Amino acid sequence: MTTATDLPGFADPVLDAQAAFRAVLAALSSPGSIHTVGTGLTPPAPLATATAAVLLALVDGETSLAIATALQPATAWLAFHCGPATAPMTDAGFVLADALPDLTAVDTGSDEVPERAATVILQVATLGSGDRFTLAGPGLQHPTQFAVDGLPADFAARWAANRALYPRGIDLILCAGSRLAALPRSVTVREG
Repeated sequence: MTTATDLPGFADPVLDAQAAFRAVLAALSSPGSIHTVGTGLTPPAPLATATAAVLLALVDGETSLAIATALQPATAWLAFHCGPATAPMTDAGFVLADALPDLTAVDTGSDEVPERAATVILQVATLGSGDRFTLAGPGLQHPTQFAVDGLPADFAARWAANRALYPRGIDLILCAGSRLAALPRSVTVREG
């Protein structure tokens, strides 16, 4: 019988983690750009390969992770490969979700240490198609179009409230299949 811990992580833990980390950095520095990661991974359901790659690159024994109920079947695999401390969403450094959580319930950092805000890793249906948004702000020379399927209908308003906290606020990494994109707290999001 195969268990979740029998499923391997990265084939080359150092190089693959570095590649995934670079993809996350590239996505954060160019909001809305889409990057491919984790193509060699076979994570347990319901994790997408990009989600697993991001977690393997960012989460370790010195970080805390809150896991949405629907994604908890991957808890044993994550504990085996990453070893994060589990924490409630209000205290976690990383939040793994399959639906956008209430952003007011996630740690948004403080004025003294805004970098301590949580990063939400959100597994969505697709990137590059779906609801359309216009992104503007740091990392973008001109407003950029971005499409995603899997965000709530009021996402632009919820993101505006998060953006108003800047330099506090959460960063959002979106994962679908083997693709990822990111929305740093500094980016402005409009519908259409």
